[in-house]
Amino acid sequence: MAIADDSAFSHSSLRRRPTATSDTSAEDLTKDSGSDDSISSAANPQPQKKQQLDSSLLKFAYRPSVPAHRRVKESPLSSDNIFRQLQSHAGLFNLCIVVLVSVNSRLIIENLIKYGWLIRSGFWFSSKSLRDWPLFMCCLSLVLFPFTAFIVEKLAQRKCIPEPVVVLLHIIITSTSLIYPILVILRCDSAFLSGVTLMLFACIVWLKLVSYAHTNYDMRALTKSVEKGEALPNTLNMDYPYNVSFKSLAYFMVAPTLCYQQSYPRTPYIRKGWVIRQLVKLIIFTGVMGFIIEQYINPIVQNSQHPFKGNLLYAMERVLKLSVPNLYVWLCMFYCFFHLWLNILAELLRFGDREFYKDWWNAKTVEEYWRMWNMPVHKWMIRHLYFPCLRHGIPKAVALLIAFLVSALFHELCIAVPCHIFKLWAFGGIMFQVPLVLITNYLQNKFRNSMVGNMIFWFIFCILGQPMCVLLYYHDLMNRKNKLD
Repeated sequence: MAIADDSAFSHSSLRRRPTATSDTSAEDLTKDSGSDDSISSAANPQPQKKQQLDSSLLKFAYRPSVPAHRRVKESPLSSDNIFRQLQSHAGLFNLCIVVLVSVNSRLIIENLIKYGWLIRSGFWFSSKSLRDWPLFMCCLSLVLFPFTAFIVEKLAQRKCIPEPVVVLLHIIITSTSLIYPILVILRCDSAFLSGVTLMLFACIVWLKLVSYAHTNYDMRALTKSVEKGEALPNTLNMDYPYNVSFKSLAYFMVAPTLCYQQSYPRTPYIRKGWVIRQLVKLIIFTGVMGFIIEQYINPIVQNSQHPFKGNLLYAMERVLKLSVPNLYVWLCMFYCFFHLWLNILAELLRFGDREFYKDWWNAKTVEEYWRMWNMPVHKWMIRHLYFPCLRHGIPKAVALLIAFLVSALFHELCIAVPCHIFKLWAFGGIMFQVPLVLITNYLQNKFRNSMVGNMIFWFIFCILGQPMCVLLYYHDLMNRKNKLD
């Protein structure tokens, strides 16, 4: 309550108007009286004056003629207030944590009583894992592609090869860096985790090589403009002439970024104690993920039917039952990779820009979520795909569709290739985000300052979408194994 609004309730005014028509309660009067100018003029009032003040407040503050309601106010749990006054709901937040811990503790005990200890390594590293050496060798050989790209750029800087040949060579290098691991995985009956790891490394190398080639191409174009005498904005922050350095490429290939530049912001030193603490957290949360997968997700999917080939209500029950442990695993994965691992890597390399994600959990639209949850990929998309499309005259809607198409292809590769299954479930799930972007944007424009879009995002993406994809790929994987057997 503002002091200016309640100044009528100062000690002097109460004496003049014992039946003032201001809204206030006894508690508000007591608070405001301590802040009023006429009362707080002395830093330490005498006890006698304080007693007179208290008696005056007691005399007039509780009179029936003093209004108890003055303003239009929302209830603390109303939708307008609950997201603006989070501090006032700290007790309820603590209650939610206590209930969450107690409920999940009961589920853990119930699961152990029902299934026993199910932790095993067969799904992650089976007896075939020792025969996954081709995948390991393929992973090591990926370092040859950045080295080849560096040679091409060095020749281009010295103008030994024309620009069209440079572009063609980079297309060959980047394409081979992705196709080669795919062929190795498809030819080997490897463990699932080994295939996923190799595909992730291959996709990261591809993205980095594209950024390296595209950035150097642009720097050559800018250098030519400078040589012609054209003035360029200072925001480019580029040295002329630019230098192709193997050291900068090597740092870029291990740095937690997908966007190449000649230099990065660096921290002054490495916090060794901090790194050790993050490594301990990484080990703990990785173990939590393994426990949830083996104890909860595996029994649920093994005891389920194909979601598209059975009873609809049964399929919905399985998806909802799988949604909670799947959500826990996904959140742990995000925390382990985007917060712990990338920060550990950045600390060891003294990489300064640690914005690997934003507060995507507050996203009110699906578009906001995709802009905030994976900043390295988002920056790559903006820098090397979205804005180049706009500069070539492609409409924004089409450029956005192209970005989702590329993302869907890589999601499909990272899941389908290790599973040796090409049903396009992951591809369809990502492309389904396009209409969700339109729907949540419309709802956000229609219901401003609301969290309708945020709730739709959590429900569609985490409660329905991911569990459905897990069930689909699991049953297709089991069908493939049965056919091979």
